[in-house]
Amino acid sequence: MTNPAEELLDIVDDNDRVIGTALRGEVYREGLTHRCVFIMVRDPAGRIFVHRRTDTKLFAPGAYDMWVGGVVGSGETYAEAAVREAEEELGVRGIAPRPIFKFLFREPEGGKLSWWCDMYEAEWDGPVSPQESEVAWHAWLTPAELSERLARDTFVPDGLEAYRRYLERQEGQGRPADRAEPPSGSA
Repeated sequence: MTNPAEELLDIVDDNDRVIGTALRGEVYREGLTHRCVFIMVRDPAGRIFVHRRTDTKLFAPGAYDMWVGGVVGSGETYAEAAVREAEEELGVRGIAPRPIFKFLFREPEGGKLSWWCDMYEAEWDGPVSPQESEVAWHAWLTPAELSERLARDTFVPDGLEAYRRYLERQEGQGRPADRAEPPSGSA
């Protein structure tokens, strides 16, 4: 496995235009805006793949997340990264993420980190074999079970913000939203 801090990433501006490149370690140290993908993976019963990140992650080690995903490599498209990240983290082949929306995340509480989040949905009907270097625990949770975890466990801040926006978007489009709500004050 390569050192994640040595991955080359595109640096982007507030309009998501590439303005340079830097190693991931430098991106995090300097708070440079870059690109990420988030994929909500559900099984045919509508349960959501939820996982706890390993304690060795550069960002939010040990935190829970309801999205799989990660950084977009330099020169890689969001769509390419969505497939790569979903397949790597789930240990599967042939997943087909569908784009839903994009937003600029800025780390809360005076943090300096920011990244463009391109959001996707996917359904997976089969076994998973999550990447051990990325995923310490995983389960398929109903929205109610996710809601219980949101109330008691620490989730990644960008994942919480993405989930809040995802629920608002579902309701705004007249679709029934999951009832799992991020804790108040999390976004």
